[in-house]
Amino acid sequence: MPRTRGGCVIPLLKDIRVVEVGAVVLGPLAGQILADLGAEVVKVEPLTGDVARDSHPSADSGGALFVNNNRNKRMIALDLKQPRGRAALDRLIGRSDVLLHNMRIDAAARLGLDYNSVAATNPRIVHCAAIGFGQRGRYRNRPAFDDIIQAASGIAGLSTARGGEPQFMPTILADKVAALHVVYGVLAALVARGNGHPGPFRVEVPMFEALASFVLNEHLAGATFAADGALGYPRVMSPDRRPYRTADGWIAVLPYTGEQWRRFLDEAGRNGVSEEPWFADARMRQSRIDDLYAIVAEVLPERSTAAWIAALSARDVPCAEVNLLDDLLRDPHLADVGFFDVDPSYPDEICRSLPQPVEFAGIAHLRDTAPGGLGQDTRDVLRECGMAESEVDSLIRAGAAVHGSRSSAAAGETA
Repeated sequence: MPRTRGGCVIPLLKDIRVVEVGAVVLGPLAGQILADLGAEVVKVEPLTGDVARDSHPSADSGGALFVNNNRNKRMIALDLKQPRGRAALDRLIGRSDVLLHNMRIDAAARLGLDYNSVAATNPRIVHCAAIGFGQRGRYRNRPAFDDIIQAASGIAGLSTARGGEPQFMPTILADKVAALHVVYGVLAALVARGNGHPGPFRVEVPMFEALASFVLNEHLAGATFAADGALGYPRVMSPDRRPYRTADGWIAVLPYTGEQWRRFLDEAGRNGVSEEPWFADARMRQSRIDDLYAIVAEVLPERSTAAWIAALSARDVPCAEVNLLDDLLRDPHLADVGFFDVDPSYPDEICRSLPQPVEFAGIAHLRDTAPGGLGQDTRDVLRECGMAESEVDSLIRAGAAVHGSRSSAAAGETA
């Protein structure tokens, strides 16, 4: 596998230090995005490490889930249940701009990671709690995982509108959507602080509310205007809106405007439909969307996927072949943009990486760094925070910190 990307860190946040006390996906993905944008992100793990390090499949660098959510960070390991470990974290917090965690509120409070405790150390810090449910509501103490939030937010229930059973989206949707909210929330707070806002800079990102907003963006529909209005965006809810069979595979086709529908119907040999009186009115077309989609489903099996892609692309009708996961690895467009290219400095065992997808013109990218071993930067980070070498040594000997690689930590070494 060629190793040609040569860096994807975009140094826009180069003077910002973020302390991430995150695990699995939500906190780590948000931290990784901030790191990709140039922030110095210090990931604080327990002495046993982020549980995603042991996710399957894995290699010496850790589980794939860990590798894909923790690049470009510095790694330290502290036992925050020990006073000395917690005091070491305060040294770091005092010299940082952001504290980000995705712990339950009560667990964070027990470790002194609640806003009041953190702000007592650093009043200017942006404190971001990525949690399951908003703290002003009755669900505030419920545990939250991706499946739970998909169920509670209505995502899993959308398929019932098409006559099916509730289904989870086969991706970690809630964590990833909430992570994006974390990023813009943190950035907005940093901008406000930079513009002289006095604070407090307290950001709360609840997964439930984030996903409910995500679902209802279009599906609030008639309930936007009337208390008893009908929910559900008709075009999206139509049972005939789906990937369609062709003669040899599957394709997505989405004529959206009246002109696109006209061009599709002409290609399909159904010109008479576009001459119907109702066709010229957008609202009438939407009310007949099931009839239009039924035509799509009826005619597509007449040709191969490649034939339809060529014909519809020539007529500028939106369409795409349905890719499976394996197909993405061979997608020619993703190859053109170097989507899976790996920084040359990465360990050889990592043959693909995922890019920061936002491009900024005129900004030179810096070198990527692969996710590091557990506690590999503990000693350096604590020294930079003003701890003497002897203090760091004492902290490690006391079992309140780990400095070393993932393998040495697993073997019980602490220095």
